[in-house]
Amino acid sequence: MLRKTNYWKDVSPTGAVGDLVTVFREAGSGRWRNSLLAGAITFGLFSIMATQSWKKERQLPDVTYINSWPLDRSDEETRAFILKSQKEKEAREAQQAAADAEAQKLWMAVGKASGMDVDRIKAEADADKAKEKAKADAEARKALEQAKVEQ
Repeated sequence: MLRKTNYWKDVSPTGAVGDLVTVFREAGSGRWRNSLLAGAITFGLFSIMATQSWKKERQLPDVTYINSWPLDRSDEETRAFILKSQKEKEAREAQQAAADAEAQKLWMAVGKASGMDVDRIKAEADADKAKEKAKADAEARKALEQAKVEQ
């Protein structure tokens, strides 16, 4: 299983050690000083790296609590707030309905100009909307009846 491959046939640890000894002998008079300096620098760097942590502490999130209304408000203030919000919602819905009606007029004009039967398409779309509304109303009525029975 651990047979020599072509890559490892030219690798010899004894040759590597022999090469190191030869280079060390030829280094001259400063070889011990250079070796000790290189060893000290290597040891120092690895010592510094070993003491440092590469993990970052998880920072806890800042939680901000927002009160959307005062805790001591009265029932009348609550009803007034709900009524005001409902009026704003109805105004937004009316504005959206007006924009939808204007867009429908524009698309009908484009459809007529391109030769489409826009009246038939509008009647089919209105019938589909009426079916969906009737289905939603029936489901809501059924849910209300089930809620009454459960009580």
